[in-house]
Amino acid sequence: MARVTGIGGVFIKARGDAKALAAWYSEHLGLELTEFGGAILNWQDDTAEDGGLTVWGTADPDGTWFAPSTATFMINYRVDDMDGMIEQLTKAGIPIQQGPDSHENGRFAWILDPEGNKVELWEPKLWDEKNKG
Repeated sequence: MARVTGIGGVFIKARGDAKALAAWYSEHLGLELTEFGGAILNWQDDTAEDGGLTVWGTADPDGTWFAPSTATFMINYRVDDMDGMIEQLTKAGIPIQQGPDSHENGRFAWILDPEGNKVELWEPKLWDEKNKG
């Protein structure tokens, strides 16, 4: 049977100015935009100890995981330095909705992009009960 082997891309349909939204992600989350206007995230550049992985899942329709966003999706971005990321977001006036929280597989924090989409930030760690905070 053929199967999916990974995420080939993430595409967001902007409600407003698509170039301005891309520029926000570039300025505040460090995505390096290429000539075509998007970013290429290369696993070989990731320095996390987990060797690189992408998590896929569904959320309960009555759950609050995506709140306060009303979007039906949430993108989780791997970050290399959660403390540094939170510092730069805070300096830019971007409120941290929650976190950072420590879990068995790393640290998480949540923000909203300019269009109200909830963004999950994840600093990966190898699975270990001692990572919980």
